[in-house]
Amino acid sequence: PEYEVKDTDILAAFRVTPQPGVPPEEAGAAVAAESSTGTWTTVWTDGLTSLDRYKGRCYNIEPVAGEESQFIAYVAYPLDLFEEGSVTNMFTSIVGNVFGFKALRALRLEDLRIPNAYIKTFQGPPHGIQVERDKSNKNG
Repeated sequence: PEYEVKDTDILAAFRVTPQPGVPPEEAGAAVAAESSTGTWTTVWTDGLTSLDRYKGRCYNIEPVAGEESQFIAYVAYPLDLFEEGSVTNMFTSIVGNVFGFKALRALRLEDLRIPNAYIKTFQGPPHGIQVERDKSNKNG
C-alpha cells in the first residue's frame, strides 16, 4: 500500500536478503511489522488498541545494485510508537528481535533518520555540555 512519509516519522533503511521464495515486498513488510507492532501470537490486548496508529510501514523497496537478491527496504515508524527521550526504547523497537526473523537470510540496518520532533524530547547532559567536555577532556 502507498504510504506518504511524514516529517515526524523515524525512517530506517534496511538491507534485506529474503529467504528463497520470499518476495522482497513481503520481506520488507515483515521487517516493518516485526520491528513495530507485529507478533507471532495472538495478544489479548490487540482489541484494546488501534495498531494502525503504531505500526511501521515499508513505503519503498529497491534492489541493491550489483547484489543479487538483496534489497533496501525503507520503513517509516510513527513517533507514537516510541517513548520520549529514550534511545534504548527506540533501538530496541527498531533493531530488537527483528534480526532473528526466519523469513530473511540476512538483515542489516543501513541508515536511520531521526526527526527533530523526537530529538527535542532528549534533555541532553544533566550538567550541560561544557561540564561533560571538561570531564572527558574534550573541547569540541
